[in-house]
Amino acid sequence: MSKKATVITYGCQMNVNESAKMKQILQTMGYEIIEDIDDSDLVFLNTCTVREGAAVKVYGKLGDLKRLKEEKNGKMIIGVTGCLAQEVRDEFIKKTPYVDLVLGNQNIGRIPDIIERIEKGEDVHVVMVEDEDELPQRVDADFGDDIVASISITYGCNNYCTFCIVPYVRGMERSVPLHEIVKDVKKYTEKGYREILFLGQNVNSYGSDLADDTDNFAKLLRESAKIEGDFWIKYVSPHPKDFTDEVIEAIADNSKIARMLHLPLQSGSTKILNAMNRGYTKEEFITLAKKIKEKIPDIGLTTDIIVGFPGETEEDFQDTMDVVNEVGFENAFMFMYSKRSGTPAATMEEQVDEQVKSERLQQLMRLQNYKAKEESQKYLGKTVKVLVEGPSRKNPEMLTGRTSTHKIVLFKSPGTDLKGKFVNTKIYEAKTWTLYGELEE
Repeated sequence: MSKKATVITYGCQMNVNESAKMKQILQTMGYEIIEDIDDSDLVFLNTCTVREGAAVKVYGKLGDLKRLKEEKNGKMIIGVTGCLAQEVRDEFIKKTPYVDLVLGNQNIGRIPDIIERIEKGEDVHVVMVEDEDELPQRVDADFGDDIVASISITYGCNNYCTFCIVPYVRGMERSVPLHEIVKDVKKYTEKGYREILFLGQNVNSYGSDLADDTDNFAKLLRESAKIEGDFWIKYVSPHPKDFTDEVIEAIADNSKIARMLHLPLQSGSTKILNAMNRGYTKEEFITLAKKIKEKIPDIGLTTDIIVGFPGETEEDFQDTMDVVNEVGFENAFMFMYSKRSGTPAATMEEQVDEQVKSERLQQLMRLQNYKAKEESQKYLGKTVKVLVEGPSRKNPEMLTGRTSTHKIVLFKSPGTDLKGKFVNTKIYEAKTWTLYGELEE
């Protein structure tokens, strides 16, 4: 009987990418990857620590695994990786002694050796969270749906936004050599993947640590777009302060580079942006967004916004509303500020009252929903290229897919299998979040 393993993923796209690599490693070792932890011989939790609530979820799941391990008389290996592992380190074993191994993200390539040592009884607990300043081993991955393949182009972050724990747990920014990324793009597109997703905490500072200063994000986009095949390139997330004209030109010049652009605002107040250590002003963000829309007219801008950051006054909040109203985002991920221990913002004075934060968030969401519906209207009557994801969950007679701007499109199935294919659809109805179209020959 083959051994069985489960990998449970929390958090960001970077973790999804690393979990795919872990699954591939475990399969190579002879493990069958399953979803049900009850039948697993090995369970990995790939953790997130961006918000306090994420850690609570992980410890809750570890409690379930402890009971399961006791029922199996200890015959289960439990591993923890991801940002929480990087943050808690050796303390993990003290808090949860039934955990067998704690790995930093950059050490997942060492899983086979570590598991073998634990299985043989050579090690009881393994904690390997060092080497944050080194690049992880390159590990192949199978991403499951044969549509989207993700590639980490940088690890770590140099920005130290005052609300964010990432630089403290993932280390300083390290860029993967350009030729290795381009090689991966070629490999995955030859395997049939239609979307390549570049990942990094700040993708457009890519290359700032490399010896060749011409190896930057714009060059990476151009070189990747030269690869033959029908695919497009998406990326998350760029930082407004590092968005150069060269990158704008690279996107505008290449149809293979998707028109989805996630540009995190965080706040529209220059005072709050300074307190966040974001490195740009309200006016600079608006100027950049307008320049991008002018140079790339078919771009779809999305953003992140934090409401109620320490010291945010009603005037500061109205600055955020101003930016949302003026720029026009197709979508926004909006959050109330929550303290993250270990970050400067957690100890700042003038913490905003929860009720005030909630009321501001509701106001912002109402405005953004209105603007999103307004932005959707530009698709009406247009023929757009759509990457088909498969049948709609609500109506199997309809197919669902996404545009280059990442908008969801629904259209009637012709009865043939179009999953993973590009098709042209003419949009006849545009709702706030969803477009409806007719398949064109």
